[in-house]
Amino acid sequence: MSEYFNAADIFGENVFNDTVMQERLPKKVYQKLKDTIKEGKELDLATADVIAHEMKEWAIEKGATHYTHWFQPLTGVTAEKHDSFIGAPMENGKVLMGFSGKELIKGEPDASSFPSGGLRATFEARGYTAWDCTSPAFVRQDAAGMILCVPTAFCSYTGEALDQKTPLLRSMEAINKQSIRLLRLFGNTTSRKARPSVGAEQEYFLVDREKYLRRKDLIFTGRTLFGAMPPKGQEMEDHYFGSIRERIASYMRDVNKELWKLGVPAKTQHNEVAPAQHEIAPIFEEANIAVDHNQLVMETLKKVAGRHGMTCLLHEKPFAGVNGSGKHNNWSITTDDGINMLDPGKTPHENVQFLLVLCCILKAVDTHADLLRESAADVGNDHRLGANEAPPAILSVFLGEQLQDVLSQLISTGEATHSLSGGRLETGVKTLPDFAKDATDRNRTSPFAFTGNKFEFRMVGSIDSISESNVVLNTIVAEAFAEACDELEQAENFGMAVHDLIKRYATEHQRIIFNGNGYSDEWVAEAERRGLPNIRSMVDAIPALTTEKAVALFEKFGVFTRAELESRAEIQYEAYSKSINIEARAMIDIASKQIIPAVVKATIEIADSIIKVKEACNANVSVQTGLLTEISDLLSEAKYALSTLQDVTEKAAKMEDGREKAVYYKDTVRAAMDALRAPVDKLEMLVDKDRWPMPSYGDLIFEV
Repeated sequence: MSEYFNAADIFGENVFNDTVMQERLPKKVYQKLKDTIKEGKELDLATADVIAHEMKEWAIEKGATHYTHWFQPLTGVTAEKHDSFIGAPMENGKVLMGFSGKELIKGEPDASSFPSGGLRATFEARGYTAWDCTSPAFVRQDAAGMILCVPTAFCSYTGEALDQKTPLLRSMEAINKQSIRLLRLFGNTTSRKARPSVGAEQEYFLVDREKYLRRKDLIFTGRTLFGAMPPKGQEMEDHYFGSIRERIASYMRDVNKELWKLGVPAKTQHNEVAPAQHEIAPIFEEANIAVDHNQLVMETLKKVAGRHGMTCLLHEKPFAGVNGSGKHNNWSITTDDGINMLDPGKTPHENVQFLLVLCCILKAVDTHADLLRESAADVGNDHRLGANEAPPAILSVFLGEQLQDVLSQLISTGEATHSLSGGRLETGVKTLPDFAKDATDRNRTSPFAFTGNKFEFRMVGSIDSISESNVVLNTIVAEAFAEACDELEQAENFGMAVHDLIKRYATEHQRIIFNGNGYSDEWVAEAERRGLPNIRSMVDAIPALTTEKAVALFEKFGVFTRAELESRAEIQYEAYSKSINIEARAMIDIASKQIIPAVVKATIEIADSIIKVKEACNANVSVQTGLLTEISDLLSEAKYALSTLQDVTEKAAKMEDGREKAVYYKDTVRAAMDALRAPVDKLEMLVDKDRWPMPSYGDLIFEV
């Protein structure tokens, strides 16, 4: 029988949260720390020493022996270096356990092997981690024991950001400042801070561990490079929201327990569309904490899967022919006194502040559609975006009928006089209640959809950090707010000026609004007519980082320098090339050592059986002969494609890192990979299953 636990009792028990700090810290120290968190005041070393001591004592009571500065370099995963609390041995052979304020505030990991995009030479090793006190420390338990994890930013010796957190914190400061400016224009004198709130829905696949270990492609790349579709895929739609099987439910239970202990507010869990695909979603949190927590979600999903004899796949497209996985980034702006700036109220046509916020966001997304698309660009997402499972690669905004109608009134007549209401939903069954329905339906094909009091950015890939997307969202909206405030603060008649500004923004940026089917070919043509960018691949998206428009934007708000943007572009080109190179080499290895030898053996066995049948009874062997011919032809095609892939991969490896190399991998190497996969997948359908050298799609996604 499963161990009983109460979620409320264990929630946050492994977090050095506000409750723990109030209990353990002296009042003055606690207040100084709160002032630092709320107002950005500097924390003196003496205060940090007290905090560090209490944090250490709390962690040791939990069983911790080591601490680490937990940070997020530009590798796509988190990083950590463990140091024990043990100090220098004393004369009596004993040791004291220590953790100083200096050790809490600053760490010094070797920075030479992390991606820097040319910001740092290989021999220049020094880098710093700096304590981010806005995200609480926590104790994590695994096979290594209990480790105190201190969330930190990571920068180079010369001050450039080498991580995901530093620019996120900068962007949060930018949108906070500009949001407060906007609120003051509308007479709000009580709100002191405005922070982006984020809820990140996380999709993932689970496969049996033993089968996973027999698939080199999954081990090396996270996705299947070969694989024929089974007779059944997701077409029956019976997995989506279906009853959760016991093995998966047991896994989900343990995931929730781990996350709740870490203070992650995991809320929703369900089966997703594809077989073996699932989702977990948290409650909204401040963006910085939400980013940290999403990293913990991904780490926990993978760690707990191993305990249940499974492997968690976070790749955006682990299986061809069924839906891939994304990560919907739900974003809004909330003040410290509880005002959601994206809440339209019951009569949005009368809510002038909301209409200005809405039109500023439309302007931001339209002006910087290329940047927002780039923020969701990665290698795996190239397989997903634009398919009938994910939003298209074209940025557009879904507003729904109610807000669309309000803006249409403003654009056509200059006045919005009414808002559409939702009415009541009548089921036609007497025993079921009728209830008020929302004024707007939802649109799952939209990449950036308004969903009541937030925007849902649906492009983000399942394995990615959500930091980059929120950095871009925060900064582009901060720019739009700033430009609006610059104009309105100079206006003689504020009411007339804000009315005219809303109408102008709505008119100038209405092309970005699309409420229809984003999967249709008609929309692709319509988007081109409107002049909206259709950026189909990661390689094509990367240049958006270094345009003069982007540099001016990020430097204006202190989020990135030109050098930091150029370095990130170089890192992404290199990451793309490395990822495709690994995939190509894995295909070569699997085809050469497993698939082709297995197929050759199969052809020999068929040929031997033909000879034996003829010798025994001189029967008709046309079926066997036809099968042998078909397999041999496909084998020849596969061998030729393999040779081609080997040649282009070798050529690509000799090229210098940069855009040209990444483009070659995208256009030439990936085409060669597709050419090899095609005959191999056909061969899988012809060769005896017992002779095929790896588990099939059916084995992987239906036998979990």
